[in-house]
Amino acid sequence: MKLDLYNKKGKKLSRKINLDKNIFGAEPNEHCLYLAVKSELAGRRQGTSKTKSKSEVRGTGAKPFKQKGTGRARVGRLRNPSRVHGGTAFGPSPRSYDLKINKKVKKIARISALSSKCSSGNILVLDNFNISDIKTKNVETIIKSLKLSDKKITFLCQETDSNFYLSCRNLKGINLFRAQDVPIHQLMDANTLILDELSVDYFNKLKNN
Repeated sequence: MKLDLYNKKGKKLSRKINLDKNIFGAEPNEHCLYLAVKSELAGRRQGTSKTKSKSEVRGTGAKPFKQKGTGRARVGRLRNPSRVHGGTAFGPSPRSYDLKINKKVKKIARISALSSKCSSGNILVLDNFNISDIKTKNVETIIKSLKLSDKKITFLCQETDSNFYLSCRNLKGINLFRAQDVPIHQLMDANTLILDELSVDYFNKLKNN
């Protein structure tokens, strides 16, 4: 597979970039995508909510009045969940929401995400992301020249250029990741993926990694 190569001014270059059809032309596996995205989003949950049970809430453990002869319902302790200021029954406690998935499933999901974006024509390749100085306007100019204004864009590179990273981090809907670190849900969420040549080389070898 061949794809047009662009420069930062949005002009098409004379040469084309090769895409491995086993990666960018593969049949997407929706179930693997679902498992991978579910695992990533679950891993972002804090899991720190906590309530106190009747043994943890402050208060006496003594029986408030005798068992029989008062005409009232029997009560064992004032911290029962049924009473005001009592403990909570079956409340949340700190836990991990992490979901384990196999490495092969994650690799299939990554390939599926790339192939689905490629088949819908939502992948562009730039020659490089290098810019001379730190200015948000530089990245805005690149996006406008590619006619991608008001879209969610994820830039993927192999080596992060610090000037480019600092210039695009203040733009809404714009993300920059290294090709080997990008979350799968970020690939799916973006309207357009913009890759550099080195990241294409990395993804072309994904099947062998």
